[in-house]
Amino acid sequence: MAVEIAGLDVETLKSEIKKTYARVSAEPERDFIFPTGRGWAQALGYPPELEEVPEGAVESFAGLSNPWQLGRLAPSEHVLDVGSGSGTDSLIAAQMVGPEGRVVGVDMTTKMLEKARAAAEELGVSNVEFVEGEAERLPFEAESFDVVISNGVIDLIPDKDAVYAEIFRVLKPGGRIQIGDVTIQRPVSEESKGNIDLWTG
Repeated sequence: MAVEIAGLDVETLKSEIKKTYARVSAEPERDFIFPTGRGWAQALGYPPELEEVPEGAVESFAGLSNPWQLGRLAPSEHVLDVGSGSGTDSLIAAQMVGPEGRVVGVDMTTKMLEKARAAAEELGVSNVEFVEGEAERLPFEAESFDVVISNGVIDLIPDKDAVYAEIFRVLKPGGRIQIGDVTIQRPVSEESKGNIDLWTG
């Protein structure tokens, strides 16, 4: 059963999120309410593989934290990046798992997917692909991935139970998650939950 929040139209919210991140893709130099770009990823302590990621991807990096602080990936692992955006984390993962590994980035923003695919081609990696989809309905078979990574995406989705159910569905037994995101320290009012501007930043 999907989560319903009074006053929140989930389809409108998704549309606004797509618009926001399409702008991050098209106008990476613009000032957003959240930090973006290579300098921000470096400030978060991103791993050395960041240096190899093409500027076309990193300029639109909009992660909120550093999921790599939870550990590196092993060669040959199969990895899913939920909310892959412009592809920065997916391309880092592709370097870590090597040619025997596989990385799939899933995102619902077409412009970000186009940017990620172009960056993968520029980097010359063939072990990564980018797929259009939503975190609440991942288009993958059960037990497909060793690791699921995500950075700054789950906080945008009202139905977090559905997202985590899907993550656990696609993980292989013994798989792991590496998520960077925001948390809240105090309850959010019902009025604020229905405010799309507060969801999209």
